[in-house]
Amino acid sequence: MVLTRFYKFIAFLAFTTFAFLYSQITFAQVEVPLSGVNTVDNRLPIYVADFMGPRGKQIADIVAKDLTNSGQFNVTRIASISKDPHDKLDWDKLVDLSKGANIVTGFDNKDHVHYRFLDPIQQKVREEARVSNPSQRAIAHKISDYAYEQSIGLKGAFSTKIAFVSGRSLYISDYDGHNAKVLVSGATIISPAWSPDGSKIAYVSFESGKPIVYVQQLSTGVRIPVASFKGNNSAPAWSPSGVSLAVALSRDALSDIYLVSSDGTTKSPRSLSSSPEIETEPFFFPNNSGLVFVSDRGGSPQIYKSGLNNGPASRITFNGSQNLSPRISPDSNSLVFTSLRKGKYVIALMNLASGDERVISSGPDDLSPTFSPNGMNVMHVSSGKIKISSTVSNFSITIPTQGAVSAVAWGPFIK
Repeated sequence: MVLTRFYKFIAFLAFTTFAFLYSQITFAQVEVPLSGVNTVDNRLPIYVADFMGPRGKQIADIVAKDLTNSGQFNVTRIASISKDPHDKLDWDKLVDLSKGANIVTGFDNKDHVHYRFLDPIQQKVREEARVSNPSQRAIAHKISDYAYEQSIGLKGAFSTKIAFVSGRSLYISDYDGHNAKVLVSGATIISPAWSPDGSKIAYVSFESGKPIVYVQQLSTGVRIPVASFKGNNSAPAWSPSGVSLAVALSRDALSDIYLVSSDGTTKSPRSLSSSPEIETEPFFFPNNSGLVFVSDRGGSPQIYKSGLNNGPASRITFNGSQNLSPRISPDSNSLVFTSLRKGKYVIALMNLASGDERVISSGPDDLSPTFSPNGMNVMHVSSGKIKISSTVSNFSITIPTQGAVSAVAWGPFIK
């Protein structure tokens, strides 16, 4: 019995590393151009004018791409509408120009950018701000955050970071793949996971010949092993407090879920699940009400929900022959996961209250889903490329990265 379960666990682990191996064999080092599709155009119209100043057009281009990438805007680029922030605006002309849609504009003053969000219908400047940063892209992303919140009422996620694995390296980059920097390299790496405050990343490295879970501090590069127990150590997931992580441990060839400290001091992990079957890929509800995980206790890998005290678990996925890699939305109301349907691995989105599901990708090899910190987008890996999908429309877009990607994790808002 134990030997049979051991081989089943190896099959589980093989799926986790599948994307890495697939990318190594199949894809060359290429940059993927931006491309998007939206079969139902229910997006909000918005106009982005060229900003005045030496970097004005470039900043406006980045803002336009950001808003487009969200899947919630139909963006129109226009020429500059004013030469000076103190000029009186001709609101009637702006209404005709934008057909009543809101307008994002601004002025580049070298040491800062003066941003404005115009509402032609109400004939007022709804928001303006002075944005300073040495990075042109950081300025543009911040302006996009402002414009998004003014339009949607939720915080924009354009200034956030992602972690992704390409080849044998773990990278940190802007959300759109730009400014990528290597965090760690040289061994097979899987399962990157951000700490709730964005200061650390947990991941699994095979550098010692077996999977070990590490936590690395981004500001210093210092890292510590937090799960290096007998057998395999995998699938790290941060608790909402950031004090501990849930991990999958195959002690005595039995894969179950345990809790370990994020400072690496745990000697005896606390069990969070106990079943005669395989349990792996835990993920905490952000509201700390419990966790989800993958188990084959029903005969195939499916997603279950449980409390935090090793109590009974209930199955929550019933469509798809396999359901894996569960991730809970920041508001704890939705679940995104990889689902095997009609021979294809696709990304599915579930409303946890109603159980309603929607497939948001086309497959055939879609893996590693991760929510944006505002919950309005899902990022995933599709045949070595990173894609962003909207949770409220059929929009998706591919973002540029160097090389074939095998795993991705979207970072939190940084306070």
